[in-house]
Amino acid sequence: MLSNTEAIATVAVKNLKEAAAFYEDILGLKPKAREGDELISYGTGSTVLNVYRSQFAGTNKATAVCWVVGDRLDAIVETLRSKGVAFEHYDLPGLKREGDVHVGEGMRVAWFKDPDGNILNLVSG
Repeated sequence: MLSNTEAIATVAVKNLKEAAAFYEDILGLKPKAREGDELISYGTGSTVLNVYRSQFAGTNKATAVCWVVGDRLDAIVETLRSKGVAFEHYDLPGLKREGDVHVGEGMRVAWFKDPDGNILNLVSG
C-alpha cells in the first residue's frame, strides 16, 4: 500500500528559531518551506525533514532521524565535533567504540542530539 510513497521524517522542537540555527548552521540543511513559527521543511537528499514546534519536543528516547553518509562518516563526525556537537556513547551488544563512532555487525554509526534532545545519527551504510 505505501511501498511506493515517500516518507517524511518529522522532529518536534520547543523553539523553532533555536532549532533552525542547529539544523541550518550546524548540519547545513537548507529550508524548502516555512510556516511561520510552527514548521520548517528541509530538503535532505531526495527526502524531506519537517521540524515543527511542539510541547512534546525531546520526549522521544529513540533515534528520530538517520542519515546514511557512506564513507564520509568520519569527516562529518569531525566537522560536527568542530562545530560543538557532542556525540552520544552507548553500550550496545556487538558494537565497540572507536572515538565517537560505534563499530560492529557490519556498520559504523555515530549518534548525537539536537538542542531539544532529539536523537539523530549518521551511519556509514
